Amino acid sequence: MSININENSCNGCPKRKEGRCERICPGNLIKRKNEKAVIENKSDCWDCAACVKACPQNAIEIYLPEEIGGKGANLLAEVKKNEIVWVIKNQSGNYKEYHLAR
Repeated sequence: MSININENSCNGCPKRKEGRCERICPGNLIKRKNEKAVIENKSDCWDCAACVKACPQNAIEIYLPEEIGGKGANLLAEVKKNEIVWVIKNQSGNYKEYHLAR
């Protein structure tokens, strides 16, 4: 597994000293460059998904192994006031949502 930061969706958390993903990454692997978040040393990522939940732009996703989500699947999160919606999308565009209370 590894994360991907969609630079088209990332707004770099303007007006913040550090991006939310930068702040929450336990490995201190995410930095801002040119006002966009980037991950350094993807191989050091623990796949904890903290950055996925923290991103208000839904710009970060985790690629899932085929055994978990099927070929080409990824995991996204949308944090709402009372719940976190985890979405697994597969390569065909099918998706499944999991709603977890906060």
